[in-house]
Amino acid sequence: MMKKDTYNLSFTTGGLFHRESLILASLFAEVNDWDRVRDQVLSENLLQSRTLNTSKRQCREIISRLETLEQSELDLLIYGSTQEQKYLLWIAVCRRYRFVAEFAEEVIRERYIGMKQDLQYVEFDFFINKKSEWHPELEEIQPTTKNKLRQVLFKILREADLLTERNTINASMLSQRLLAAIPREKRRDVFVFPLFESDIKWSAQ
Repeated sequence: MMKKDTYNLSFTTGGLFHRESLILASLFAEVNDWDRVRDQVLSENLLQSRTLNTSKRQCREIISRLETLEQSELDLLIYGSTQEQKYLLWIAVCRRYRFVAEFAEEVIRERYIGMKQDLQYVEFDFFINKKSEWHPELEEIQPTTKNKLRQVLFKILREADLLTERNTINASMLSQRLLAAIPREKRRDVFVFPLFESDIKWSAQ
């Protein structure tokens, strides 16, 4: 069946935004209003951007990702370990961008389960070509844009510690705190990580 909804591919604004996301999440914990967070970030240049336009673009991108997280996840993002923070930010990216989530589940996790330890650029190219059959908008992407999408996605994967510099897939170890923070109705989101279903130990609650 032809999918009517198109992919949002605006994740090329930057990488995982680990440091920047913690700044915004901490501010949100104080004011509980993303508009006020944005205003303060821009007025005080908290992202330390060279230009106002860059700061606006990055702030908009980060907020759009953090808004996908539930309160329990935001709390852990602020107070959790570095690894938990990176994993939560990866979840946020995948929730924000269905294209990334499908690549994570259909390519990265499937390769991991199939005992294929590497992830090369050709896997991305094959994926985007396959999805073009159902998403005509992908056929209109210029080669330079496709290269940018691939470059940034691999950058995000490395910054999230899901991929090494040599393009080896890192197995994910999700902590009990992280699993507990994910709402029951969103538990399927853990499949954006390279892991076996048997590795997931949900609590009885």
